[in-house]
Amino acid sequence: MSAAPPPSSFDPVRWFSHQPYLLLGLASLFWAGNIVLGRHVAGHVPPMTLSCIRWIGACLMLLPFAWPHLKRDWPVLRGRLPLMIALSATGFAVNNALSYWGLQFTEALNALLIQSSGPLFIALWALILFGVRLTWAQVAGIALSLLGVLTIILRGDFAALTAIHFNIGDLMMTGALIAFGLYSALMLRRPVTHQLSLICFTTACGALLLLPLSIWEYASGVTLKFDAITLITLVYVVIFPSTLAYLFFNRGIAAIGPNRAAPFFHLVPVFGSVMAIVLLGEQPQLFHLAGYLMVLAGVVIASRKAPTT
Repeated sequence: MSAAPPPSSFDPVRWFSHQPYLLLGLASLFWAGNIVLGRHVAGHVPPMTLSCIRWIGACLMLLPFAWPHLKRDWPVLRGRLPLMIALSATGFAVNNALSYWGLQFTEALNALLIQSSGPLFIALWALILFGVRLTWAQVAGIALSLLGVLTIILRGDFAALTAIHFNIGDLMMTGALIAFGLYSALMLRRPVTHQLSLICFTTACGALLLLPLSIWEYASGVTLKFDAITLITLVYVVIFPSTLAYLFFNRGIAAIGPNRAAPFFHLVPVFGSVMAIVLLGEQPQLFHLAGYLMVLAGVVIASRKAPTT
């Protein structure tokens, strides 16, 4: 009588956690939806309150799963408290508050255009803080994918750059990217903990940092309206661009580093344009295809591991 075959050892969760390119792509998709939705609800959902609720909700979602790891990792987190506060401030409080605030004043086109500069800020901070230089492949990949982003956003007409007018909202979006670039670079020095411990702590700390701004916003008369639009917005931002996107992004950076992960930022405007085609009924054009191909080629080139000598 033959022995029964051993049970399959395939673990889908473990497999998924070891696919950095898929994780980074999904994070970009969720962040693209966040920009489109954030612009759509601008003036309806208060930006500071939305930011604070976003991280409170994400923390509460993660806490039951993170609690055992938090208890074990607390001495490590406490020992690196200044870095943890810096990660919370740059990646969660400042970045988020400026993004939602800026979307009150700028157009989605400008926001997506500014978002495409994200890899440059990540590379700049990594160079300034830690001397991490871009490889030639990363430079070429970022440049090619940036060209693809501009092709999509400008609809193949680069002369349209002269018609784009920037305002205070654009400065806020740029500040948000500068903060997030610093967060991405600082992730190189993150403490060695379980990723649930890290993100649960930083979301909680980010919410605490945003709480005074939310109170100020409420005191000034800008209050949350509990209706269907608000509910859909809160559910989306808590689950997708907050909890899942940051888990995926942090895991992707841990696996391949910030400079190789940075070009995936260029997928945000790509996904944003696809959403405009699918959800808003825009017609796909040849420049969409050309831009998508350039972005994907640039991401592949820049994210390749440098050959060892």
